[in-house]
Amino acid sequence: MNARLLLIPLIALLAACQSPRQQLDYDQSRDFSVYRSWSWQEPPLRYQPDDARLVSDLTEQRIREAVAEQLDQRGLRPAGETADADLRVQAWMILDDRQHQIVTHYGSGFAWGHPWRGGYMAAPVYAESRSIDYQVGTLQIDLIDTRDNRLVWRGSSSQVVSSRTLSPSDRAGEVRELVRQVLSQYPPR
Repeated sequence: MNARLLLIPLIALLAACQSPRQQLDYDQSRDFSVYRSWSWQEPPLRYQPDDARLVSDLTEQRIREAVAEQLDQRGLRPAGETADADLRVQAWMILDDRQHQIVTHYGSGFAWGHPWRGGYMAAPVYAESRSIDYQVGTLQIDLIDTRDNRLVWRGSSSQVVSSRTLSPSDRAGEVRELVRQVLSQYPPR
């Protein structure tokens, strides 16, 4: 019974970790209104770690389509075959192994009595420690100025990787939403 009650805080903690954590960095000296076109940096999508279980042409296709859609909504058009782009875009899929330590204390740890009249009585106290392994996935999108080949904008979103099984349409929807979250921060305000 006690073990089941101890899982409630753990479930609440992991549920709180499910919300994406976004980060943004950019070159404040740049005028982002001058950027009108973009093209893909080669390779367009990189994986870290470069693991065959992570690399997927289907994931790359979904990310490329979602990025193109979001950049178009922000006024950036794909450069033609012969035209020079203002920005090059590169995306990263990063998978990190993480571990969370949970320590549960049992017993009350209080004492009563008087030290000069009979001493103290104390309840036993002990601690139990558990480790929970999980993975955090990050989508990072870099925008590189083609004139000087320097990174001018980077956005990312990280969240705990779910173990649930998704259909291809659900995967595409999640990728579109993740890319939308990352690029919602572009252009910087």
